[in-house]
Amino acid sequence: MTEKQPILILPENYNRMMGKDAQRNNIMAARIVADTVKTTLGPKGMDKMLVDSMGDITVTNDGVTILEEMEIEHPAAKMLVEIAKTQEDEVGDGTTTAVMLAGKLLENAERLLDMKIHPTVITKGYRLAGEKSQ
Repeated sequence: MTEKQPILILPENYNRMMGKDAQRNNIMAARIVADTVKTTLGPKGMDKMLVDSMGDITVTNDGVTILEEMEIEHPAAKMLVEIAKTQEDEVGDGTTTAVMLAGKLLENAERLLDMKIHPTVITKGYRLAGEKSQ
């Protein structure tokens, strides 16, 4: 018997990444989202002016509003938007902090990956830290 290869039908200009390249790309996309809302935090936090595709303007410093208005296509970046939405639904506040914390965890994970630490070890460490912090 011959083994069948899967056939992938992808849209034009679609780039498929695997392995370390995919990890780096996912971390970069999530960090960009976190960096976008970072400047809205704190007493000197700045407002963002958002212009949608219809030309409507929104001025806000609310993290979840900014993230909802952004047209994000990257799956890892969308996960950060989901973090913000969940935080907003469950607590009603702290969306920017939750996204920034996730961004920093990914930034630190990237450093650990550079040190050749396996992703499952990093994940286990974060899980243990989460359990200890409760």
